[in-house]
Amino acid sequence: MQKHRWGSFCSGASGCEFNRSHLRRGFNSCHKDTKKQRRVGFVAETMNFGEFLDAYDELINKAKSGKLEPADFQNSTITLTNPGSIGTISSTPRLMNGQGCIIAVGAIDYPAEFKAMHPSALASLGIGKVMNITSTYDHRIIQGAESGAFLATIDNLLLGENNFYSKLFTDLKIPQKAVGWDLDTLSKRFSKIDNIEEIEKQARIVLLINMFRVRGHLIADLNPLSPPKSFHQELDPANHGFTIWDYDRHFITGNLQGMQTGTLRQILDVIHQTYCEKIGVEYMHIQNPEEKLWLQQRMEPIRNKPNFSFDVKKRIMEKLIVAEAFEHFLHTKFIGHKRFSLEGSETLIPVLDYLLNLASEQNVKEVFLGMAHRGRLNVLSNIIGKSYTNIFSEFEDEMDPESPQGTGDVKYHLGSKGLFKSQKGNSISIVLSPNPSHLELVDPV
Repeated sequence: MQKHRWGSFCSGASGCEFNRSHLRRGFNSCHKDTKKQRRVGFVAETMNFGEFLDAYDELINKAKSGKLEPADFQNSTITLTNPGSIGTISSTPRLMNGQGCIIAVGAIDYPAEFKAMHPSALASLGIGKVMNITSTYDHRIIQGAESGAFLATIDNLLLGENNFYSKLFTDLKIPQKAVGWDLDTLSKRFSKIDNIEEIEKQARIVLLINMFRVRGHLIADLNPLSPPKSFHQELDPANHGFTIWDYDRHFITGNLQGMQTGTLRQILDVIHQTYCEKIGVEYMHIQNPEEKLWLQQRMEPIRNKPNFSFDVKKRIMEKLIVAEAFEHFLHTKFIGHKRFSLEGSETLIPVLDYLLNLASEQNVKEVFLGMAHRGRLNVLSNIIGKSYTNIFSEFEDEMDPESPQGTGDVKYHLGSKGLFKSQKGNSISIVLSPNPSHLELVDPV
């Protein structure tokens, strides 16, 4: 709209023209109590797409509930109506008094002559859905060429001109890279040359899946304080030779667990959910093929979203709370003491608790645990069962009566032995090996 400023002109009751400093877009909506009564509200120009969407939703809700106010109707210049929501392909709405232009958007669907074709055939031919847009305008303020240029601009934007979708994704805080429009690369499909291009793309699918297994953790959504990285070149389908036309074409997945075949869109959905969401997984460096396959068989079919019972979820929350409370108390009570906090990785405690509960169900009797300094005090307290009294006394430099000479090491190097009680009442003897400085031998145990 900034490019086509004629949208800010309206015709007055006397037929004269007047200019408004900003555009206001109107939207048609049905009142919730009747299908015949229409409500039209307006949204101003000076906002990004995220703000525009919020204002749009608010306006539609007000229209449906019959709470539109006079201010919502004032100074409209251009109206958007959506007959496509009920399946209308195209329509030509009439202007209301004072309006400069109404844009009507039809249904997004395949052309009528292709509706009987199977979706896989349409994808193979590169036939996509279309949308008709019509412009009804006041000739006193808008020329036909200007209206045509405006529709051409919309067409170009919908094809991604001027980084339209990238800006839209940024405004909406969508952590994905927008798929760009491009020419279909299967140019030889209808020639007499063999299907070498299809074979190449099939091979690239396997490479793409493997690359998500190797690099997917680099763009995982792990930081709650900032949006995740949305792009890594080796994870970009375009970098592997795929275009927007390939997203609905079927491919063999190779060894993707839980899916033998699927469209590129479905395959990307599976591998992105598995490797790029709330759990980052870096495991392809493992040299044992059986171990890697074991992990894939447990992660990919469920998209790395384990379905815990209510009791397990409650236990996880309890362990997170005690882990966080322990660190918070130490930081408050013993400010400045070196302690190698677990802050930021408190999930270690519920993870160890869950693993030990599983081990108890398999009749495991003894567990030896090795770890580095960070989080050791929290593990000693909330997993091994070392008493708070003993841990806090070490911060107070109180002497152990049984060790008048001291231990000879600092508190975050010490090990301990305890008895872990599972939720079902089973007991496991657990030993945390000590880890003096530079003694890295126990880390990988």
